[in-house]
Amino acid sequence: MRPLFSSETPPERYPSATEENIAVTSPDTLPPRSRIVHDRLAEAGIDARILVLPDSARTAALAADAIGCHVGAIANSLVLVADGEPILVMTSGAHRVEFGVLAGQIGADTVAMAPPAVVRESTGQVIGGVAPVGHPTPLPTYVDEDLRGFDEVWTAGGTPETVMPLTFAQLVEVTGGRLVRVA
Repeated sequence: MRPLFSSETPPERYPSATEENIAVTSPDTLPPRSRIVHDRLAEAGIDARILVLPDSARTAALAADAIGCHVGAIANSLVLVADGEPILVMTSGAHRVEFGVLAGQIGADTVAMAPPAVVRESTGQVIGGVAPVGHPTPLPTYVDEDLRGFDEVWTAGGTPETVMPLTFAQLVEVTGGRLVRVA
């Protein structure tokens, strides 16, 4: 098991993330959905560090509080429906997606939240735990340009209780995401 903090990530950076309240697991002990995420990242050459939180982090505020990072560094994974097709939007937890703005950015006539059944069917994951990868079929992905302001962003790791850090560049690369303005 690797330590939660390395010399590059001092504990004071994430004051509420401690060995006592966040489990650092090996890939073999991850929840099944998180294992899929880990494996997809490994295939892309990314050494994923998926953490298991003591409680659900279904919102950006809950995740930021548990990790001890700025809410804007939380990369929310939202499955939306654009012109009838599911898409994935990785957006900063600091604001909400404005559907009209996003539609204009991606050339869609309509954009709306996907129903829970569509989220599950298209990602294999539940709302609040959707990771940027590990889906049965990769979704067209759009990445909020505001996430660029953070050296490290935190995403769900395949379940509402798992999170993982990625660099902004890794997030864009692994998702094949297109940078857009969402608000």
